[in-house]
Amino acid sequence: MNSRSQEQKKIDQISSNLHWNLSYIKEVIGNSSDIVIRDFKAGQSGLIDLGLIYTDGLADKSFVQDFVLDTLMVQIRNADVDHPDIHTDLFEFIKAQTLPIGEIKEIVQFETLFFHFLSGDTILLMDGFPKCFAIGSRGWADRGVQEPSSQTVVRGPKDGFSETLRTNTALIRRRIKDPNLWLETKQLGKKTKTDVAIMYLKGVANDKVVKEVHTRLDKIKIDAILESGYIEELIQDSTYTPFPTVFNTERPDTVAAALLEGRVAILVDGTPFVLVVPALLINFFQASEDYYQRADIATLIRLLRYLSFFLALLTPSAYIAVTTFHQEMLPTPLLISLAAQRDGVPFPAIVEAILMEITFEILREAGVRMPRAVGSAISIVGALVIGQAAVEAGIVTATMVIVVSLTAISSFVSPTFNMGIAVRILRFGFMILAGTFGLFGIILGLIAMVLHLSSLRSFGIPYLSPNAPFILQDQKDNFFRLPHWALFARPRLISQKDTDREDTPSPKPPTTS
Repeated sequence: MNSRSQEQKKIDQISSNLHWNLSYIKEVIGNSSDIVIRDFKAGQSGLIDLGLIYTDGLADKSFVQDFVLDTLMVQIRNADVDHPDIHTDLFEFIKAQTLPIGEIKEIVQFETLFFHFLSGDTILLMDGFPKCFAIGSRGWADRGVQEPSSQTVVRGPKDGFSETLRTNTALIRRRIKDPNLWLETKQLGKKTKTDVAIMYLKGVANDKVVKEVHTRLDKIKIDAILESGYIEELIQDSTYTPFPTVFNTERPDTVAAALLEGRVAILVDGTPFVLVVPALLINFFQASEDYYQRADIATLIRLLRYLSFFLALLTPSAYIAVTTFHQEMLPTPLLISLAAQRDGVPFPAIVEAILMEITFEILREAGVRMPRAVGSAISIVGALVIGQAAVEAGIVTATMVIVVSLTAISSFVSPTFNMGIAVRILRFGFMILAGTFGLFGIILGLIAMVLHLSSLRSFGIPYLSPNAPFILQDQKDNFFRLPHWALFARPRLISQKDTDREDTPSPKPPTTS
C-alpha cells in the first residue's frame, strides 16, 4: 500500500484530536455558512472538550438547544464527570447516563459523519476519543400532509404523501398495523445519498420479487437520485415501450391496498410519488375509489374507463380510415354531410387530424405549465377560439373538431397520468396507419400492440395477467368488481404464499401448567 492510500485511510478515520477533527470538517465543507460548528467545555472543572456540529435548516434547533447543549453544558456540571474512573470511559457515560435522546449512533469514519449531519442529525465529538455520536435531530420544514393533486377522488381518504420519507412511511403504517410490514432502507446516489425505503408484507409478498427489487436497486450506480422517476426508469423491465411497467401514486390508501395484495412499495425521500411493483396493465385502469363505492357503481365506472381508453386511442384513426378509404360504410345522409363539410378544405383527413391533435397537445401542455389561476382558462379559451376560427377559415371541418374533442375528453378519464401519456403517443401511430392502409392498418396496429403487451413483464409477472395467462379466480377484480365478500383471494401470480385474505381465528397460545 503506497503512502497516499495510507494517508487517505487515516483521513477516513476520525482522530482523537478534537480541534484537528473540527478543522478538517471545516476544510472539507468549505466553511459553509449553514453548517454550525460549536466547541465548548463541560464538567465541574471545564476539562472536557466537546464539539457539536449540525446543519442549520435540517436539524431541529430547539431540540439541539434543549436536549443536547443544555444537558451537556448545564446539567452535566452537577455530575462528577471529572472523576478518574468516569473520565476514562466518558464516551459510554454520556451515552448511557447523560443524553436523554432515543436515537444515538456511534461513528468512527468521516464519510458516515458527513452523511449524518448533512441529513439533519447532530454530531457530538469529544477530545481524546477517535469516534463520535450521531444524535437524531432531524426537523426540517416540510409541506405536510395535503390532498393529492394528481389522483383526486369523490369518496375516500383525502391525505396524500409528502416529500418527507418518514411522514410517508407513517401514513402507510397508520393503515397497516401489522408487525409483518417490513421496512428496509438504503442510500442511493453517490452525491445525494438519497434515502430509499422498500416496504412489503413479509409472508404475503413473493420473496423472489423482493429479492429482485433489492438486486435492481443495488445495481443503480448514479451520482444523484432527485425523484422516484430516476429509479422507475432504472429498474423497469423494458425501456423501449410506451406502456408503464412500474406503478406510481401519491395516495397512501392505494399503496396500502397494493401491499395487502403482495406487492412491494419503493419510497424515495424528497418526492410524494411512491413506486409499486409488480405493475400490471389492469392496475392502471383501477382507482382506489372503486373499492369505496358499491360494486355495481365501481363496475360501471371501470367499464367506462376501458371504453374511454379505446376511444382516446382509435377515434381519430377510425375517422381517417372511414372517410378516406371506406366511405361505403357510412350511411348516405352522413356521407353527404361530411362531403359538404370537406368542400373547400385544402388538406386530406390525416393532415387535418394531425394538425388538430398537435394543436390540442400544445394547448394542454401550456395549460399545465401556466400559473394555476390562468392555466385552465388558457386551455379552454384557446381550444374554443382556435377550433371555431379554424372551422370558419375552412382549414378543418366541424366533424374533425368534434372527433378531436371527444378524443381529448376520453384521454382525461384515465386515472393514471402515465397511461394517458402512452395513449397520446400511440394515437399518432394509429393515425398514420389509418391514413396509409385504412381499417387494415388499424387492425395491424392492434395486433402489434397486443403482441407487444404480451411480451412485457413487470418484475417477472406477465403484464397482461390475469387475462394472458388467463386466471379464472382473478377475474373477480378485473373488468368487473365483485362485492368485497367475494374478494378474499389475493392475485395468484403476485402473492404465492398467503393467498387467502379472509380473517381466520388465531391459534390459541399454549397453556402452561
